Amino acid sequence: MDTWYYEVVSIDGDYANLQRKDIDSENLKLVARALLPAEIREGSTLKYEMFSYSIVTQ
Repeated sequence: MDTWYYEVVSIDGDYANLQRKDIDSENLKLVARALLPAEIREGSTLKYEMFSYSIVTQ
């Protein structure tokens, strides 16, 4: 299974805009906040693996 890394660029109500960090991409992915960890903030780094998002601790 693949693993992808995203940065939370912005939060707008029930949705968050995510940008891939493991490849060069300027496209944003709109994701429902219900699918993301509750404690996300703008600038958070997320790992997507096995159909689940988790916060990457630095």
